[in-house]
This record gives sequence, structure tokens and C-alpha cells, in this order.
Amino acid sequence: MKISDEYLLPLVSELYGLEDYEIQLIPAHEGGRNVVFTCVKVGADAKILRIGFLPDRNREDFLGEVEFIRYLYEHGGSVSDVVSSRKGNLLEEINHKNHTYFICLFIKAKGKMLAENHYQYREGAPITEYYYNCGKVLGKLHQISKGYMPVHRRYSFFDKYNAEYIDKLIPHSLPLLKEKLLELLQTLEGLDRNQGIFGMIHFDFNDGNYSINVDDGQITVYDFDNSCYCWYMYDLADLWTQGVGWIQFEPDADKRKKFMDDYFETVLAGYGSETKIEDLMLDQLPLFIQLTLMENIVDAFEVMHNTGQKPECDEELSYLIKCMEDDIPYKGFFHEIYSCDEPFEYVDKKNSHLY
Repeated sequence: MKISDEYLLPLVSELYGLEDYEIQLIPAHEGGRNVVFTCVKVGADAKILRIGFLPDRNREDFLGEVEFIRYLYEHGGSVSDVVSSRKGNLLEEINHKNHTYFICLFIKAKGKMLAENHYQYREGAPITEYYYNCGKVLGKLHQISKGYMPVHRRYSFFDKYNAEYIDKLIPHSLPLLKEKLLELLQTLEGLDRNQGIFGMIHFDFNDGNYSINVDDGQITVYDFDNSCYCWYMYDLADLWTQGVGWIQFEPDADKRKKFMDDYFETVLAGYGSETKIEDLMLDQLPLFIQLTLMENIVDAFEVMHNTGQKPECDEELSYLIKCMEDDIPYKGFFHEIYSCDEPFEYVDKKNSHLY
């Protein structure tokens, strides 16, 4: 969606005191739910301006997000803080031409995303320090979250991921996928949700949503757009799936397994330095990796639905569906389905999953 430079940006600049900033649009990724700008001014911290425009979120959703971010920041979490408007609000709402826009401003995180730095960590430090720090930063956020009492409460996992929504979103031509997703939801329904293991989480913790200061290795987390109440173990499962990228071209499955065990042990050491995770939850890692697959599958079909595309599966989505339908654990990373030449891609000549 195109944001009107003639009306909206000048008004936003006045609301947040950005008149002297150079404001530039950040190209959106496929399925993006916001329009995002960088705001730069000599002698001032760079800012990130985010304008939400889709009708899938309301004022309460946005307030629940920014209030959580502010709480994390005020309690020592390494996150990009929310910047209040001149009116003192964490969120501003603008109505223009029968459309509602929700405006948030954040301090831009120092450093670079890992991809921007060509997947290089800070010079002179072992890559294991990065693994440890990922776990440590996440553990700190979870520890802070355990004491969080919201004013505006974000939605809980089952508010979105439920049988009705799955049946509505997933094409009827994929009955086995629907069945497996519903089985997964039923299993999750039986899990405990006490305060020590279930709370507000990021729900999209990956290296595209934090920056690394190349001087000291500090990780600053942002993009809490998907944050919700869920098991803390979900974010850890996200970290596990992120780790496969470091060893995805290794042809020997045993070596991939050894690397992932060592990688995750280092992540958990960092995590455990800030908060506790019960062994019973760690034992559920395969279950929560399956849950990250479900989120990826649901997100893919949501993008197709929201953009009016005909449902169609590429090799990557087909791979996730195959893992889900056939109960293949660990994202198929140690299974014969996996190819180090074409990581996480699957082409079934008999059933191409095209609709």
C-alpha cells in the first residue's frame, strides 16, 4: 500500500518531531504488514518509523505490543525502545480517507543484521560467543516477561491458531495437512501453561529481527509484531531452527546432528545464565520445532490469502508440508528427505501441491 507523502508523512513528522530528519522508505518484504521508514538526522539517534495499515490488527493489539516493548526496555531487555510522540503516546492513530493508520516510532538498533554483515560475527571472537549471546539475550527477555502484567493484553496463541482458523485457511485439497495441524493443536492443548513456562514471547526470534553491534557483539531485538502469549519454548525452537543455516550444506547427517547438539547446548548455556527452563519443556523440543513449521505454513497461506493469490506451493513450502504430513521431526534435517544440495526444498512429481 502506498503511503501518501503529501498528507501522512508531514503529519507524522509533526507528531514525533521529525521535521529535520531525512525519511526514507525501507523496501518491504513479501507479505509485509507495515510500511517502514528510516529517519536519520546528524547528531541524533536514528529512528525507525512504522505505519501499520492492514485491518487484521486493532488499537488494542498495537498497544499490547508497544507497552510490552517499553516494559522489556525499562527492565533491562536488549530491545529497540519505543519513542513517545509529542503528545506522550507510544502509539498514534490517524484516520485518512476512510482508512486507519497506526503509527509507532522506535530507536534504530545499533549495528547490523547478520545478513548485512555477510554472516560474519564480530572480529576476533569465536562464533560460539554469538550462539551463547543469542540464548542469553532471549533468556533475559523471557525472565523479564515472567513478571509482566499488561495494561492492554496481547492475544494468546490459541486465539489465532485454532481448528476454525486452520480449516478456513488451509485449502481443502490438503486434507492430511489439516489433519496433522489439528493433531498438533490438540497435543498443545494438553500442555501446562503456568507462569514459568507460558507468557509473552517474541514469536519470531531470528537473525532478521535483531542487529549485532560489531564492536562488542551486543544483540538488540526488534519487530515484536507477532508477539503473543505462548510457551517460552517456542522462541527456543525458533533459535534451534535458525542454527541449521550454519551447517545446512554438510552432506553427513551425523555431522549435522553433532553440530546441532553442540550449537543448542551453547544456546541453552546462554539462556540458562538469565532464566530457567524446565527439563520437561526441553524434552518437548521436537514438538515445538513442529510448531514453528506450522507457523511458517500458516504464514505462507496467510500471505497468499491477503494478497489475493491463488494458493500455490513452491519447493520450500512443499518441504514443510511434507515434514508435517509424514511426522518427520527436526524439520527433516536428519532425515533422508533432506538434501544438502537443495536445503529445505521438496518436489513431489506425483503431487506438486499446486492448486
